[in-house]
Amino acid sequence: MGGRGDGVSLPTPFPNQPPPFEGHNLFRADPALQEAVAREAPFAEAAVDAWGAWLGSGEAYALADAANRNPPQLRPFDRGGERIDRVEFHPAWHELMRRAMAQGEHASPWSHPQPGAHVARAAKYYLHAQVENGTQCPLTMTFAASPVLAREMAAPPLGELLARMHASDYDPRDLPFAAKSSALIGMGMTERQGGSDVRSNTTRAEPLGDGTWAITGHKWFFSAPQCDAHLVLAQTGRGLGCFLLPRLSPDGRRNAIRINRLKDKLGNRSNASSEVEFDRALAWAVGEPDRGISTILEMVGLTRLDCVIGSAGIMRAALCWAIHFARHRVAFGARLAGQPLMLAVLADLALESEASLMLALRLARGAGEAADARARALLRVIAPAAKFWVCKRALAVTGEAMEALGGNGYIEETPLARLYREAPVNSIWEGSGNVVCLDVVRALVREREAAETLQGELREARGTNRFYDEFVETLEHLLHLAPNDPAQARRIAATIALAVSASELIRHAPGFITDAFCASRLAPPFRTVAASAFAMDADAVPTAAQRRIVERALVSSGS
Repeated sequence: MGGRGDGVSLPTPFPNQPPPFEGHNLFRADPALQEAVAREAPFAEAAVDAWGAWLGSGEAYALADAANRNPPQLRPFDRGGERIDRVEFHPAWHELMRRAMAQGEHASPWSHPQPGAHVARAAKYYLHAQVENGTQCPLTMTFAASPVLAREMAAPPLGELLARMHASDYDPRDLPFAAKSSALIGMGMTERQGGSDVRSNTTRAEPLGDGTWAITGHKWFFSAPQCDAHLVLAQTGRGLGCFLLPRLSPDGRRNAIRINRLKDKLGNRSNASSEVEFDRALAWAVGEPDRGISTILEMVGLTRLDCVIGSAGIMRAALCWAIHFARHRVAFGARLAGQPLMLAVLADLALESEASLMLALRLARGAGEAADARARALLRVIAPAAKFWVCKRALAVTGEAMEALGGNGYIEETPLARLYREAPVNSIWEGSGNVVCLDVVRALVREREAAETLQGELREARGTNRFYDEFVETLEHLLHLAPNDPAQARRIAATIALAVSASELIRHAPGFITDAFCASRLAPPFRTVAASAFAMDADAVPTAAQRRIVERALVSSGS
């Protein structure tokens, strides 16, 4: 017993409680990520290391908690009754945004292009996703919009806007973007009557004769309404066009965008999503007025990349908290991490996490190869397949990791509950499961060279694991079904994602990781792990290998 000095004794701290997880350098605790950055973006190692150190700090976790406990608020009117449609955020949101923009998560591959730039940026985004996810939404949309605007838009404000989109300082002021030091871009694609079927959109665009357009209509999901401008789709009379709407007109007046309400969401609560109406809102055309869907597809591809990276980061965070807890918690006379069934579960989660990271970095590497036509075609197959698989697995991984902590995982004092709520958004946003799987099939049908390139890449990794070799043969058979049987789209997408993940592990991961992944995921009868709980086939991975997998998954080095 301890004393307070006033004669009243207080109990000592309760035993058998794990120490705080805060204090780990998230980069140094992750050998797989360290190896990838050293291999593909060595110029960024020091910056990623510093970012991982701060994100693992108590300050970062406290800011993430505060931003999510104090969600944004809509102020439609000022005190004089004037319409202002302003979204106000907690200071924690602004500090997280300031730090992430300083890291270049929104623009670094465009502002500082070099080999490995996309992988370096993906590594930072992956670390960020382990701590707070709402702030990633405007960063992703700005990142994805930049190459589209640079290629498709020739209006006078472009140079001013692009320069500000590439700036690394965060400027949340309500000013026209020409008067700001930096700018962020949002999106508004879906409408009440259509959702993913954007061809059914009813919002209209009318040319004004001076290079600008007037937009009238609505958006059911208008992401991050606080952004300085948004890309929206609208009917032009010639077809569906893509347009850039500034939040404030160049003269400083509020554009005719009315925020009806903010969405009350399951997760992603630190970020604002909204429903809006347009009443002849000022806009500029982005690309040809009848080619809006084609114009936006590149942006969609890049946002899907971030869905995969973000989901991989969420899985990684859930895994780390589960391992940390199990290493320090004693139950039934032994540490949890050493008990056979818990060890099998943690090892299975670790395999899922590392494979997802490898797949995400494969996509990031592909984004840096955009000048190559075959690489672009291949990415149009792999990216939606990866989005389907990794984002779906995030739901299962976060739920299993939460359970590893028992009741401690279910309460809000740990981030597991928040991670669990965050997991579905990446699976739903930018194409839910059926949409992205059908995109995989369409890409295979339209671009046969993509299927050939995919098979060639996978064949290069053959010869080291018999389960992988057999799995690739099965995939090649499935690819021939794609044009004829859309009902197989989910199976095809999952098989592609698993094959590419295994291929990347064979190339880059230690043998015990690769062997365990292939034995537990690819061995006949090729049952998808999504159909079962984790560690259902523990015999596939020897206990000694499970220990090595868990040891690799979280290096206990502190910061």
